[in-house]
Amino acid sequence: MKIQILLPLLSALLLCACAPRTGPAITDDTLVSHEVNGVTLTHRAIISPPVQFKPINEQYRSLYSASIMSKPSYDGKVLGKLENATPFFVLGEVENQWLAIATESEGQLIGYIQNNAGVVESAYRATLLKDRPRARRSKAAKNAGNCVDVGNSSKACKEAKSDTWILE
Repeated sequence: MKIQILLPLLSALLLCACAPRTGPAITDDTLVSHEVNGVTLTHRAIISPPVQFKPINEQYRSLYSASIMSKPSYDGKVLGKLENATPFFVLGEVENQWLAIATESEGQLIGYIQNNAGVVESAYRATLLKDRPRARRSKAAKNAGNCVDVGNSSKACKEAKSDTWILE
């Protein structure tokens, strides 16, 4: 009687030990690694790994508020947002000329932004100054080089468009 109970119990125990074990379920926040062009990228599972990768590893600063996407295209999910002038690190350039970004140097990939959304930290100030609207010169300032004194308090100015002299 003891053998009749022990034998099925032992066989059930052996079969349970041979069953494949399943790992923990992969969620959007599970960290995964992929190797692309010889570079290992660690990122959350929600982020699609790039097909191409050209390393940059430089600190950038955002030129405007930009969405951080889960894929290097506009059809991915929005994972977050970079505010204007926020510093971040560019791990590399991926397909469609998007940038793979991280919060720290050689850190975890947090998503992708458009190539024109940021500029290298060292060129940030020059880029802002270059983009500033230029002050318009007044008509008097334009004509100042084309004027001559005539008499006591009068002057004659030449219009650039028509080559006509005007007395003021």
